[in-house]
Formats: sequence, structure tokens, C-alpha cells
Amino acid sequence: MSPNRRNLLIGGGVAVVAAAGVSAFVLRRSSAPTLPDAPDKPGATVQPTDSGTPEQPTADFSAELAKPGPDGDMVLGSDNAPVTVIEYASMTCPHCAHFSETTFPELKKRYIDTGKARYIFREFPFDKLAAAAFMLARCASKDGGSEKYMAVIETLFAKQNEWVVQDDAAPRLLNIAKQLGFSDESFKACLTNQQVLNGIEQVRNRGVEKLGVNSTPTFFVNGKKVVGDVPIETLAKEIDPYLKTG
Repeated sequence: MSPNRRNLLIGGGVAVVAAAGVSAFVLRRSSAPTLPDAPDKPGATVQPTDSGTPEQPTADFSAELAKPGPDGDMVLGSDNAPVTVIEYASMTCPHCAHFSETTFPELKKRYIDTGKARYIFREFPFDKLAAAAFMLARCASKDGGSEKYMAVIETLFAKQNEWVVQDDAAPRLLNIAKQLGFSDESFKACLTNQQVLNGIEQVRNRGVEKLGVNSTPTFFVNGKKVVGDVPIETLAKEIDPYLKTG
């Protein structure tokens, strides 16, 4: 089993998310939706581009891809940008963490901050711990929007080795959450919020069933699928043709 498929289910399908200093609590199958099994493909090979002209997705696929989840998309960049980059990621995926730390900052500097690309991040958890991390980001976004959401995501990716562990994952996650402004109470309230978990599950299910996402990270650049922990040069090859004028 690869690092992003760590088995964090304890005892008959119960995912324990017990916080240090507060009573242990659980998200049980009886009260929380079960995430579908994820394929063990955390870093598939990037599909090559045959030419400098991006392939055009069908109108139906583009319409499906554009649909946000029930709690809305987390978006950075201008709505008027000529390119939209959508990323599906799992918080326990090491390849996603590597992309976040190495390629995303350059993507943001070159394209997002300059108004050339609009970036959308979508949840694709491989396991219950990844879902819990996404829940924290969603709860943070209630007050801080996409910027606060992405701050939580980037911090958890940067500290992935500290909390993606077999033992004591919950108190480790709580310690990081406190650095991001959570208290014991808000941490527990977030991770027992059924509506937040439902929304994350729906985003992932649509990715699998409607968009063919089966590994992380997976990107769509104006609808074209690019798979894997790719360098900025690969994304630039897909983005730049849309920026050419004349």
C-alpha cells in the first residue's frame, strides 16, 4: 500500500478522529457517508501533448467540469482569466504535497497572480484522514474564503509527514489546526459536521463518475486532462498556447 493509501480505519470501519485534550469522538459509517475505494495510482505518468494546440473537450464534458460542488469551488485568480486550471488532490497523497511545495508557487506567480489563469482546487480524499483534513480547510473557509482555505491546504501539505501517520494522527492534526486558528471545540465541531463531509464526498464522487478522475494529482487545463506530479514546464506547455495573441 502506498503512503497515500494508509489504512486509517480502526475497528470495523470506524474512523477515529480523537483530539488531544477533548473526549474522543468518531465518525461512524452509520452516520457518515462511506468514501468509495480509491485506486492506488498516486502518481500516474503524464499524458504527452502531440502539438502546441490544446485539445478541446466536448461541450457536455466542459459543462460537467464547470459544475462546482455543493459548497462551492475554492478559486484563486481572476474570473476573466483565459485559462482555468482545476486540480483534484488528496491530502494524504505525497505527490500532491510535492506539487504543492514545488510547482504550485511558480504556477501562482506566473499565471494566477498575473491574471492569466484561474485556479480551482477540488477535494479527492483517498481515506478518512484526508477527508478530515479537507473538512478543516472547508470550515476555515467559512470565515476566510478561498485564501484561508488554501492557507490550510498548503500548511497541511507542508507538514504532511507530521500528521499522516498510523498512530496519534488526530492529536497531531489538532496541533497543526491550532496553529491555524482552531480551538479544541472548533476542531471537534468541524470534524463532526455531517454537511461538510457530505459535500466533500460529492465532489469526489463526481470526479470519479463524471470526469474520469482516478488518481492524484489530476489537473484539467481548460478541460484537458493532465495527470501526475508535473513540473511547471508541463503545465506551461498546456497554458501558454491560450495566451498567444495575433
